[in-house]
Amino acid sequence: MCGINGILCFRSSAKAVNPYELIRTRDYMTTRGPDDAGAWIAADGLVGLGHRRLAIIDLSSAGAQPMSWEGGRYKIVFNGEIYNYKELREELIREGTEFHSTSDTEVLLALYSRYASSMLQYIRGMYAFAIWDGQAKELFLARDPYGIKPLYYSNDGACFRFASQVKALEASNAVSMNIDPAGLVGFLLWGAVPEPHTIRRSIRALPAGHFLVVKDGCAHEPQRYFDFVSNPVVSRTSVAEALMDSVRAHLVSDVPVGVYLSAGLDSSLLTTLACRILPEPPTTFTLIFDDFADTCLDEGPIARQVASVLGTRHLEQKIHRQEFSNLWPEALKSMDQPSIDGFNTYLVSKTAHEQGLKVVLSGLGGDELFGSYPTFHDVPRWTRLARTADRFPCMHSLWPSFAQFFKNTKPKLPGFLAYGTTLAGAYYLRRGLFLPDELPGIIGPEMAEEGLSLYEPVSDILGCLDSHEAHHGQPPGEIDSWEAVHLMESRHYMLNQLLRDSDWASMAHSLELRVPLVDCYLRDSMAALNFEPARSQGKAALVRQMAPELPEAVLSRRKSGFFVPVVQWLAGNHRERRHRHWGMDSRWLALKVLSAFEVELSPLMRG
Repeated sequence: MCGINGILCFRSSAKAVNPYELIRTRDYMTTRGPDDAGAWIAADGLVGLGHRRLAIIDLSSAGAQPMSWEGGRYKIVFNGEIYNYKELREELIREGTEFHSTSDTEVLLALYSRYASSMLQYIRGMYAFAIWDGQAKELFLARDPYGIKPLYYSNDGACFRFASQVKALEASNAVSMNIDPAGLVGFLLWGAVPEPHTIRRSIRALPAGHFLVVKDGCAHEPQRYFDFVSNPVVSRTSVAEALMDSVRAHLVSDVPVGVYLSAGLDSSLLTTLACRILPEPPTTFTLIFDDFADTCLDEGPIARQVASVLGTRHLEQKIHRQEFSNLWPEALKSMDQPSIDGFNTYLVSKTAHEQGLKVVLSGLGGDELFGSYPTFHDVPRWTRLARTADRFPCMHSLWPSFAQFFKNTKPKLPGFLAYGTTLAGAYYLRRGLFLPDELPGIIGPEMAEEGLSLYEPVSDILGCLDSHEAHHGQPPGEIDSWEAVHLMESRHYMLNQLLRDSDWASMAHSLELRVPLVDCYLRDSMAALNFEPARSQGKAALVRQMAPELPEAVLSRRKSGFFVPVVQWLAGNHRERRHRHWGMDSRWLALKVLSAFEVELSPLMRG
């Protein structure tokens, strides 16, 4: 796990790479790679690559980057892990390839020299990397299918720049800091900036499952190489086999691996499987909060039971309200793009780092894979209700007055008839933050109008479903509702918020966070089995079947999520709220976060 960056100057500009800019950008990402730093600039001065290293595989200097291949023709900077690199390496050795390290980075170079962009079909892992071909004068960038690892780029016509963080590119002092209206609108609509937009107009995200080629003074449009419905992975024959295979793959490491253990099913299952695979039980971590003591939100007691049954070395970190005043500004400084989430991962990652760990497993992705979010029930139900109401013309005239009555507790209710009649629209209502009509009052009419002309939330969500429907020969809107929610959660909420937040929040503490439940091989196996038994029986039934040794308390516990009382701590006791008001709190939190990114708000929203 690392931080990567680079600059490619187009010949027509007669400009050379500024070495100070290259190093300044690289070293902004020091926490992503505190173990080592490397840089390379081509002899003609037109290409430069930078790398910060967090050593996980092949801890020797042979694994340092930028790394060369074929006498220096190829140079790579790589962020992530390739979980099947040993198998690929052995196959390449049988075919005559000679290696000089035991790193997964060198395997990527060997694959690219042999297969070019087709190499992406062979690798399993989380990754963002760039390869410079000095002979072809071509820069190749790629990002993993799920978008676990980020990669951002900027092209001003004279130079192409890329980095693992938006703020690293900002630190170059070479890109515009102007706000991207589409990115700002997207954040207010969802609580996270939807890719490929970022909060800066001059910076774009390379979309998940895409690669990009820069050649002959031109950055070509990103090309999709992965689709959820056409992944050529060989499926496992059972859920148990597929889950064990994924956890085993994600434990590949030359340093110890810990596990985040909450009171939930996903982390408990992962810990159980890891204990079966590892020679000794891993270290586990749980956060507990004074505010939640003796309530259903307290993760501590059940996590302790699970750790005791499995025999892990279990560590708890208690967070006090008084500590928050220092922790919150630090988290905001580390936050790469505006988000209303991620503070929970920031806190638990801090704990793991302080215990000397470099790698941890997280249960992120289980709700999307096993269908255990409330959205799997709510979105189809809301769609049916909205379609029924839509059949009565009088509802459209009565609805505004009805919605106004509940505006303080259900602020998105006015959009129910406008959006709720489609799965994509109902999903937006369920997951979204503000309605488009509210944005002019928050960021002003001009910014809102421009942003909404460039980004429309339901159209974005429909993009998650179109390829699936086309693959199965289904007309638009006829996709199975369970699979529709699965795709929307995986390709939108998980991608734009959960995975991105997990990256910045863990890397702020030089920690590699791995997500065994976000794995193409596992997802392909589950899809082949129609996501059973979780789909029809629920996740608890699957976990009970896979891990019968777990205590009944974790199997029967009501789902609560990994919640941190950020709003309560920020606003004080006078703003204490119950669970049903969290939606309103998220809106309030979004405006607080924007202030940290120096976004100009409407005068009515200030203060």
